Amino acid sequence: MGSYKEIATPSRTKEILEKHGFSFKKSLGQNFLTDPNILKKIVAAAGIDSHVNVIEIGPGIGALTEQLAKQANQVLAFEIDQRLLPVLADTLSPYDNVTVVHQDILKADVNAEAQRVFASDLPVKVVANLPYYITTPIILHLLSSPLPIQEMVIMMQREVAERISAKPGSKAYGSLSIAVQYAMAASVAFIVPKTAFVPQPNVDSAIMKLTRRTKPAVDVHNEAAFFRLTRAAFKQRRKTLWNNLLNEYGKDEQTRARLAAALEKAGIDPKRRGESLSLPEFAELANAMADK
Repeated sequence: MGSYKEIATPSRTKEILEKHGFSFKKSLGQNFLTDPNILKKIVAAAGIDSHVNVIEIGPGIGALTEQLAKQANQVLAFEIDQRLLPVLADTLSPYDNVTVVHQDILKADVNAEAQRVFASDLPVKVVANLPYYITTPIILHLLSSPLPIQEMVIMMQREVAERISAKPGSKAYGSLSIAVQYAMAASVAFIVPKTAFVPQPNVDSAIMKLTRRTKPAVDVHNEAAFFRLTRAAFKQRRKTLWNNLLNEYGKDEQTRARLAAALEKAGIDPKRRGESLSLPEFAELANAMADK
């Protein structure tokens, strides 16, 4: 192993791609990291050790997978691109604690796969360099999985990271901020320049750290109703909360009266805009609506 070069170095990445005749697919948002130090920082930010099982999404040629395999108990990687399976079988051959599954993460039963692969009952963390074009659906899919994911340390477009960690009143704050912050504490661990990738994307990336809260950020009577309300409040950002609510729930007299009473009970001015409401205010309003 003395002469062994890490997968992520630019020269080894090039060598692997040439050996397997691999060409990037734009449609899959493939950008491979070619800086081993950044990969090690990601693994360190996630606190991966032999007492943790890891799920990875889109392992590519195995650059991050390799760094995870060196530290974790088991790694389960989901790869959608059939052409990468032989590449991964080759690059990850030194590691016996990696399982690569050829599946679309959005269609996969993550919980069932994890139970099949992870023999032990160790905490599960997700560590991944996510394809930009489906970052949000992947995060929401994982959050709704019954698998108790303790933490996610994921690379994404900087702008999406800013939306996820946004505070009320900011331009980036929206229903995505609320959906994630309801279940997880969110913070940006560090920024990754676009020069660290092959091919180079148009924007910088951010490493986002999401840690599961012991209980949700706010207490709501009905989660589905709460998320419906938060989505409705941001439907048309320039409209008042009142107009967005009428568009979602109906404009008949009875509905108007119910909404007005709920807003009054929650102490929220209907002329405010959705982006000015905090999580506790949304919870208060959702609960007031449920009581009507």
